[in-house]
Amino acid sequence: MTHSLSKARMRVIEIALAIGGFGIGTGEFAAMGLMPGIAAGMGVTEPQVGHVISAYALGVVVGAPLLAVFGARLFRRHLLIGLMIFYTLANIASALAPDYPTLLLSRFIAGLPHGTYFGVAALVVVNLSPPSDRGKAVSRVLIGLTLAVLIGTPLTTWMGQTLDWRLAFGFVALTSVITAAMLFKVLPLDREQARNSPKKELKAFVQPQVWLTLMVGATGFAGVFCVFSYLAPTLLYTTEVSAGWIPVAIAVFGAGGFVGNLVGGWLFDRFQFNAVAGILLWSLGVFLLFPLAATALWSVLLLIFMVGLIGSMSPVLQTHLMDVAKGAQTLAAASHHAAFNAANALGPFLGGLAISAGMGWTSTGYVGAATALVGLGFFALAKVWPSSEGQIQ
Repeated sequence: MTHSLSKARMRVIEIALAIGGFGIGTGEFAAMGLMPGIAAGMGVTEPQVGHVISAYALGVVVGAPLLAVFGARLFRRHLLIGLMIFYTLANIASALAPDYPTLLLSRFIAGLPHGTYFGVAALVVVNLSPPSDRGKAVSRVLIGLTLAVLIGTPLTTWMGQTLDWRLAFGFVALTSVITAAMLFKVLPLDREQARNSPKKELKAFVQPQVWLTLMVGATGFAGVFCVFSYLAPTLLYTTEVSAGWIPVAIAVFGAGGFVGNLVGGWLFDRFQFNAVAGILLWSLGVFLLFPLAATALWSVLLLIFMVGLIGSMSPVLQTHLMDVAKGAQTLAAASHHAAFNAANALGPFLGGLAISAGMGWTSTGYVGAATALVGLGFFALAKVWPSSEGQIQ
């Protein structure tokens, strides 16, 4: 079943998948805004709540390849609905967790379906879209993830501050139920879909082009997470503004990510994988300007928006992975999000080293520039490395 649905039906499917992405993205970032409430409610320290965030990220890294490999045998419609039900139950468990160890475990479990959901969702819309619209279709699905930063995280933070932090995870569970119901209603079953065995997926996944593309994301995007993770203290101690500007800056970053996501789909449809070079060069310039811009509010907000625009890399890499991963599309598409979570771990870690070494809060910009250069190196290597067909990319 390819290109056989009406445009209106396709948009409804994309909306349903984007709602699922909104719920998953909100679930991923919720604990950041709920940190004080969770710490008080569980009787633990805020750094311990940080481990809850790390547990989710670890779940993404573990679950993306694991569920993708074993889910490759299933029809994508069934797999997506199953993943949403899985995510619903994990977030209900998070909302009802009686103690800290249970919450830690439930957040790890909640992270397991994250990467596979986005990867399979991208495969579904690419399969249903005309070749000239594949990148934009993927970007429309990923809109939900960008809206989670722009709307979902502030909303769940408000819930935690005014009501109860547990309600935030209940809200995520409700969003997942709605997604599962919509997919059951609007996503047709493609009985012509090629299904793969775990052994074939793993065998095809070892292609160098797949791993080089994943390394571009894991390194080239690390600078975004580096700057974003230390944004609050940068605003407080370098820009010297009140704490009230922090949520404004987060919203500005989210707005940049929203626009960048749409731009990324257009860039892939126009330039294919070559768009990555332009995005990384853009990010290199933005990161080098960030330390200079951080001294004034108007300029730091502008640069934060520009950092958000680097999110255009996500739909480009996601769509390219599905092109180069012949025989392992499910695993490669899901692993894209594992790679971005690796960037989420690498960026803040390197930024913390630079700050601890006395380089100041704005050194995150220079760290971001360095990781962008590494990403460019992997991109250049991918361009000259022969593909599985023996051709230079």
